[in-house]
Amino acid sequence: MQPELSVVIPVHNEADNIEPLVREIAAALGGRHYEILFVDDCSTDATGATVLSLQQAGVAPLRLLRHSRRSGQSAGLCTGVKAARATRIVTLDGDGQNDPADIPAMLAAAARDSAERPAMAIGHRVNRNDTAWRRLQSRIANSVRSSLLRDGTPDTGCGLKAFDRAAFLALPQFDHMHRFLPALFRRSGANVVSVPVRHRPRQRGASKYGMFDRLWVGIVDMFGVMWLARRSWAGLETQEIERARQ
Repeated sequence: MQPELSVVIPVHNEADNIEPLVREIAAALGGRHYEILFVDDCSTDATGATVLSLQQAGVAPLRLLRHSRRSGQSAGLCTGVKAARATRIVTLDGDGQNDPADIPAMLAAAARDSAERPAMAIGHRVNRNDTAWRRLQSRIANSVRSSLLRDGTPDTGCGLKAFDRAAFLALPQFDHMHRFLPALFRRSGANVVSVPVRHRPRQRGASKYGMFDRLWVGIVDMFGVMWLARRSWAGLETQEIERARQ
């Protein structure tokens, strides 16, 4: 049976966060027909093995996709959405800071706002549970992007998003596109609605991003579609992994 919802989670070295996250998603989506796709971007820890173990145990309807080379968060997002079986997509980060309990509200907001045209719902982390330095980094990055793109979105960096699969696949795909999804969706004629969501401190693992990831790379990408072809993932091989059931 085709799922009604695909939850896409790009991950790199998040082995300790996988099981808690899967169990929280299963609790939040009880009664729905869904699938969870982890896109492993060449982790060097037990991230993939943990997903396969949970898959074999039947904890949730899990799928594991693995990149052939390290390609980044945007490539992971695109890989997951392309492989998804549902028409509705929810994305969240693999570090456990997004609360899966917010997923139903995100879906409701996107559905309500898409009565007239396609919509994307994006989380707004009103109360950030990060260090003061991390909050400052995000504030600067969001301010720069908002002033240049005028996307009307207070928190473009939130990983919790809900959108239509077909609408996403119609967008231009390039490295770091995940930072500009509100602007890209608006450019395509879609509505974008921000939804207040919870934000939790990271309990396990280490952050993969710093100030220059949030600000400098984003500024460069805002200066032209000339980067689109140059920074695409043509030829990237992706393999879906499934542990044989005994």
